[in-house]
Amino acid sequence: MALEDYKGVYVYAQQVDNEISPIAFELLGKAKDLAAPLATQVTAVLIGSGVKGLADRLAEYGADRVIVVDDPELKDYRTEPYAHALASVINEYKPEIMLVGATAIGRDLGPTVSARVATGLTADCTQLDIGDFPLNPIPGQEQKKNQLLMTRPAFGGNTIATIACPDNRPQMATVRPGVMQKIDPIAGAKAEVIEYNPGFTPDNRYVTIKEVVKAVSDTVDIMDAKVLVSGGRGVGSPENFKILEDLAEALGGTVSCSRAVVDAGWKPKNLQVGQTGKTVRPNLYFAIGISGAIQHVAGMEESDIIVAINKDEDAPIFDVADYGIVGDLNKIVPQLTAAIKAEKAKKAAG
Repeated sequence: MALEDYKGVYVYAQQVDNEISPIAFELLGKAKDLAAPLATQVTAVLIGSGVKGLADRLAEYGADRVIVVDDPELKDYRTEPYAHALASVINEYKPEIMLVGATAIGRDLGPTVSARVATGLTADCTQLDIGDFPLNPIPGQEQKKNQLLMTRPAFGGNTIATIACPDNRPQMATVRPGVMQKIDPIAGAKAEVIEYNPGFTPDNRYVTIKEVVKAVSDTVDIMDAKVLVSGGRGVGSPENFKILEDLAEALGGTVSCSRAVVDAGWKPKNLQVGQTGKTVRPNLYFAIGISGAIQHVAGMEESDIIVAINKDEDAPIFDVADYGIVGDLNKIVPQLTAAIKAEKAKKAAG
């Protein structure tokens, strides 16, 4: 493998039902950062059926070029045709870096493609940088420049690992949604559009989709919430989350939680904030009964305003909080809720 033949930062621009997924815009924003020190361009790979019209949208969020693989076999996501499409693009255009969102689709597609193009994959990354590897020089070992440094939680989130792929290309990573920042859209931006079709011949690895059933949920994704009221082990019991739910309702927000709460079986995994949960950036984040372990802080420290309520005045959460209240959450939270409701009623009365 001639590593010098591989150029460019590529992003798999996931789309579902001809609508680009938010993770694609997030990855394009990060791709722009990574491309700068490499003096290269950003390419989005758009796979689907009848999707060419989405190319300009990708350009607005940072794509210099869009490779479109459009075929009726790609109407709905299926592992085999999508993996064939992306692997073929990689073999044909030779990207130096290939980023895929760690969504349900990306977690299936990324490993399949990396195996086909014979490269490594670092899964569920929370940070990406360009730098030297090994990070610290080792006597007798070459320190390679301009490598993709892929950081992810390891050992159940108890440590952080930085991984590189210095001897194979592309350097591939799946990236957790909500971690990277999309850029402000550039109105009227255009990208070079390349149409590429490697050909699709259905075989016994092509599944047949009999029916698509779309689930309807009345639960707000915590990654989209503007206000989050998050509880930790200090809340005391699953029943006690009722006072957090009351506060969230008063604020028009959503309840979330720490890993300890999920591990205890008090709340479902989809409400967990942190390195092994979801990364959130609400306008207002309440950390109630949460000590502030680094794994949790990594998932919420980008919130606009952080309010911590904890009886332990030395809790690490106060180091990242904009406002802190030391005391018994069982007394403070109901009082806070009552005050908010009273203020809302006062405004409603004129």
